[in-house]
Amino acid sequence: MEQLPKVAIVILNWNGLKYLQEFLPSVMSSQWDNLDVIVGDNGSTDASVEYISQNYPGIRIILNGENYGFTGGYNKVLAQVDADYYILLNSDVQVYPGWIKPVIDLMESDPLIAVAAPKIKSYQQKDHFEHAGAAGGFIDSFGYPFCRGRIFYQIEEDRGQYEQSDEVFWASGAAMFIKKKCWDEAHGFDDRFFAHMEEIDLCWRLKNKGYKVMYCAQSEVFHLGGGTLNTENPFKTYLNFRNNLLLLQKNLPFWRALVVITARYFMDLLAIFRFLTEGKRKDAWAVSLAHQNFVRHMFKTGHRDIDPKHNQNGMYRGCLVWDFFVKKKHTFSQLDKGKFYK
Repeated sequence: MEQLPKVAIVILNWNGLKYLQEFLPSVMSSQWDNLDVIVGDNGSTDASVEYISQNYPGIRIILNGENYGFTGGYNKVLAQVDADYYILLNSDVQVYPGWIKPVIDLMESDPLIAVAAPKIKSYQQKDHFEHAGAAGGFIDSFGYPFCRGRIFYQIEEDRGQYEQSDEVFWASGAAMFIKKKCWDEAHGFDDRFFAHMEEIDLCWRLKNKGYKVMYCAQSEVFHLGGGTLNTENPFKTYLNFRNNLLLLQKNLPFWRALVVITARYFMDLLAIFRFLTEGKRKDAWAVSLAHQNFVRHMFKTGHRDIDPKHNQNGMYRGCLVWDFFVKKKHTFSQLDKGKFYK
C-alpha cells in the first residue's frame, strides 16, 4: 500500500491560550494517517506552552523565544519541520475530521499546484464566509485583495454559490496548505511583512514562477478572526497599507509597479480623508506612516526582471474601489467576469 504524503499542521501561537483551549480539540480530531501536529510559540507569557505540554503530549512544541511576527515566526518554525505538506493553521480555527483529504487530493492531482486553501467560513456566523480567505483570494489591478464571498467589508452568506474548486490568486494564511518543496523554493515568507498580506506575497511569488494556487470547495473550516490584531487596531491599518505597497513593488514588472504605486498614493489619500471624517485619526496617521516607511525603504528591494506574462489567473483587470463604492457591486458575482485573467 502506497504511503500517504507526510502532512504537518503547524500552528503559530502568541499568548493564545484561550484559543488553544477552544480549538485544539478539533485539530486533534483531524483524520490523516501520516500527520504531525506542531505548535510554534512566539515567546508567549500566558501559560500556553505549559497548557499544551500538560494536555497534549503528542503535540511537538517549537520555541522561538520571542515574538517574530507571523512571518518570522513561521519561517523559524518551519525550518525545523520535515513533511511533504505544511498546513499553516491559525490558532482560532475550528476544523472537522475529514478536512485534510480533499485538499491534499486536489494538490496531488497536479505538480504545478503549490498552494491551496479550503473554504473559510465564520466561526461566529457559520452560514457566512469569513473575511480572511472566504472562497479563495483575488486581487485587482491596483493591488486591492478580495475574495469570492467577501469584497472589502461586505461578507456574503454561503448559499452554495462557490462549490466549484478552482484556481485563484492567493490562499489565506489562516488555513494554508503548501508543498514543502515550494515553500523552500520561495524561501518562505518575507520577514519584512511581519503580519498581513504575507500570504498574498508568497502566492504571487510562486505564481511568478509558474505555479498554481487553488481553492478547494470540498473542505471547509471555521475561523474566529481578529485574535491577534482586531480590525480597530491602527497597527493593523499600518501593516495593511505598508505591506500592500511592498507587495506591488516586489511582484509587478518595474514600470507597471511605478504606475500602480503612484495611483495608489492618491487613492490612499482618499482613505486618509475617509478615516478623518469617521473620527479615526490614529488610522489616518497609520496610513501616512505606511507610506513614509515604504518610501524610506523602497530601494532596499532590488529590481528583478518579472515576466509580465506570468500566471495572472485570479487577477481582476478593473478597479475594485470604483466598482464597489461607485457602481455598488458588492458581491463577487456582480463583477465583470470578462475582466478576470484566466
